[in-house]
Amino acid sequence: MAKLTDLKALLDVARDAASTPSAPAAKGARRSVHAPREQAQSAGPASARRQVAAAKHASGDVDLRQAFADVARLAPRNRAASTRPRPTPVARQRMADERTVLELAKYGAEPAPHAWDIGQELEGEQTFLRRGLGSDILVKLRRGHWVVQGVIDLHGMTSAEAHDALADFLLDARSRGLRCVRVIHGKGLTSPNREPVLKGKVRRWLSQWDDVLAYCEATRHAGGAGAVVVLLRGR
Repeated sequence: MAKLTDLKALLDVARDAASTPSAPAAKGARRSVHAPREQAQSAGPASARRQVAAAKHASGDVDLRQAFADVARLAPRNRAASTRPRPTPVARQRMADERTVLELAKYGAEPAPHAWDIGQELEGEQTFLRRGLGSDILVKLRRGHWVVQGVIDLHGMTSAEAHDALADFLLDARSRGLRCVRVIHGKGLTSPNREPVLKGKVRRWLSQWDDVLAYCEATRHAGGAGAVVVLLRGR
């Protein structure tokens, strides 16, 4: 077994040989030391980034399933699904337009005069009185002596539709014992040439029904020239 002093001497000799290489070897060593630095400088920052990226991804892409294997899925919310049906769309603009047309038909841009009295009618068919009845009935009817118990609006109907609707309305009013009703026929402002179509027809139909005792044109706030207040025969 070699002594420790002999091992130390051998180690010193090896160190001296390593620290004093031959000249060609030393020159080759210096070139080998500086070669990587020169190559790195000539390659530039782009190649350095590529080397770093290659080193990072040398082991391949990350497996997401393995990376998130210990992650627990969130429990679903304790909320019932909504089964309420969606509300049907409402054509608000169309309803507003129809309401405007109806108001124009009832009152019009030039409403019927409200100063006339029974016996001072400004146009024909403003009033009707069954033969044999006193004229005071018309006065009471126009002044609201009888309360209006029913209303029908014939605006927008054809002549045939208006006739049938008015007949059904009057029969129903008679069966219920109503005495005073209002019939809205419009002023015809939306008709061709702004000429009323139902106004004259409705008033003539009313005068031909035996159950109609009298009618008069409604006051301004109740429809004016676009409606009539009708007095029906009692039971």
